[in-house]
Amino acid sequence: MLKGRAAVVTGSTSGIGWGIARALAGAGADLVLNGFGDAAEIDASRASLAAEFGVRVLYDPADLADPAGPARLVERAREEFGRLDVLVNNAGIQHVAPVEEFPVERWDAVIALNLTAVFLGMRAAIPHLREGGWGRIVNVASAHGLVASANKVAYVAAKHGVVGATKVAALELANSGVTVNAICPGWVLTPLVERQIADRARQNGTDVARESEALLAEKQPMLAFTTPEAIGAMALYLCSDAAATVTGAALSIDGGWTAQ
Repeated sequence: MLKGRAAVVTGSTSGIGWGIARALAGAGADLVLNGFGDAAEIDASRASLAAEFGVRVLYDPADLADPAGPARLVERAREEFGRLDVLVNNAGIQHVAPVEEFPVERWDAVIALNLTAVFLGMRAAIPHLREGGWGRIVNVASAHGLVASANKVAYVAAKHGVVGATKVAALELANSGVTVNAICPGWVLTPLVERQIADRARQNGTDVARESEALLAEKQPMLAFTTPEAIGAMALYLCSDAAATVTGAALSIDGGWTAQ
């Protein structure tokens, strides 16, 4: 479906971004990966992805908190592959504290990566996508792009901003062949969440199964985690011809979190 096309996926060295990258590679897309981690592990993952699906896979360590970072990834795809067709803005960070105690520097950091980098990535990519007459922008927001939780002021503000920015870009590109959508996950079973559950089990003297259910029950009626692979499949759908008129949408994949 995506053979001959090129994609940039931010925050794609693990978790949700890796799930999306695998889905796009499986559909034939050449990829620019981006994110942090052990250099040797990242290179091994990059090479295995390329070998498994027969696509070209590059890694660029651009820091998306740097205003030049998102444009660097767009230009890397164009330099190496001669084109850019798909941009997935997934990278993000979190900090938890009450509003009156929230450190200003952590606010700035969360907004810079979770929101400003999304804007800058779209700003850099849109002229090339428009010129090509076909393109897909997928912004990974969150259930927190639609509803709030206490102690997450920067994250919630950023993710609400991502949903709003998605709608604006979709309107501007409505007749260009380029669609812009947001995916809004609830609890996703990533390595980070697995570590959080294990920590809770140790602290509470319980087990992983019990703490998993307790964590899910705090927000979701459905006591099941979404997988990175499922989010990858949703992103792949948004890149398909079947989704040609899906634009400006904030699509929930959250176990009923925002249905309440």
